[in-house]
Amino acid sequence: MTNPAGPARRQPPARPRGRSAASRTVDIPTRERMLDVALEAFSELGYDGASTRGIATRAGVNQGMIPYYFGSKEALWREAVDRAFAELRGELDPLVAAEAGGDERERAEQMIRSLVRFVARRPAFVRLMSDEGKRDGPRMRWIVDHHVRPLFEATRQVELPATRSNGIGDRVDPFHVYYILVGAATQIFHQAPECRRLTGKDPTDEAVARAHADALVALFAPGPETTRPQRPKPRRTKS
Repeated sequence: MTNPAGPARRQPPARPRGRSAASRTVDIPTRERMLDVALEAFSELGYDGASTRGIATRAGVNQGMIPYYFGSKEALWREAVDRAFAELRGELDPLVAAEAGGDERERAEQMIRSLVRFVARRPAFVRLMSDEGKRDGPRMRWIVDHHVRPLFEATRQVELPATRSNGIGDRVDPFHVYYILVGAATQIFHQAPECRRLTGKDPTDEAVARAHADALVALFAPGPETTRPQRPKPRRTKS
């Protein structure tokens, strides 16, 4: 007997509910690539300028993959930001949680080097944070409440030796020190094209990033065995 309503249509699989379900069903490398591409796109074009179609094209996937696995553009943006902060916290949390009474200078140095390594790997993260942080909107408030505030409170537990030795820590509110350090660590990566044009050096190059970390350690956490930044020797000109 024929179906009066016509042949039965094949039903699409139910979309996974929640992150854990999606993680079990999606191809993990593809999902990670989508998040990488999303972070880059949002950092370059801004939230409004980036489209799910463009992100899918960059990632080499069908556009339907984004709503299927992430639900919406906003959910994709949040997960890309969550993932970047999780990577950063993975670098910094062990240092913040180190037992008190240890070598504070060494802990501060490692925190600085970890921060520089992360932003050298993820300059898109710096650009996205700069873009969202300059306007008072719901995404900025979400980032601050969910990620920046906990990170700020955690890193305040690591005292920078330079602020202690010269007494700055007793006279300056810690939030100033926080922004000074973050700005010094990230600006070169935020303005990487300018740096390359001005100096001919790529700040994301491993050797250049390491030298930048050396400079920050010399400024904020100096010690007797601190690696001194190498200054280029002046070129001799023929007379």
